[in-house]
Amino acid sequence: MSKMLNGTTSERHVHVDATPAEVYGLVSDVTRMGEWSPETTKCVWMNGPTGPAVGALFKGTNKHGLMTWSTKPTVIVADPGREFAFEIEGVIKWTYQFDADGTGTKLSESFELLRDLPWYYAVAQRWGMGVKDRRADLEHGIEVTLDRIKKVLETHASDRN
Repeated sequence: MSKMLNGTTSERHVHVDATPAEVYGLVSDVTRMGEWSPETTKCVWMNGPTGPAVGALFKGTNKHGLMTWSTKPTVIVADPGREFAFEIEGVIKWTYQFDADGTGTKLSESFELLRDLPWYYAVAQRWGMGVKDRRADLEHGIEVTLDRIKKVLETHASDRN
């Protein structure tokens, strides 16, 4: 079983035929995250703000294999058209960056582990989720997520034309 340690990070990119502002608008609407994430099934804003703002909290509901769990991420960056990031309970940081790329956007998604995960996380991942390599699993999840976001935005754009 692989154990993820503090500082573990990975990043993936995709070109999207939409402006950075359009891509940011979709990605930062966490209530839609269940549409593209292979693991997060639902997100709802909590305790006040109902949109992306630094300090805003939301509840994420997740499912992978036999396991279901919830998280309470905090938005740490909400820079329209540039960056959206949230941290999950001091464990992991997820970041989306939006860079102009020709007539579209280079959308990047990354994660960074902020502390070593206890041994029992590896056991839960292996036996509850059926995952031997969580880093590779998260990287695959990023690729699926980016592909789905791209499809949503580009399908929407073609509907307007």
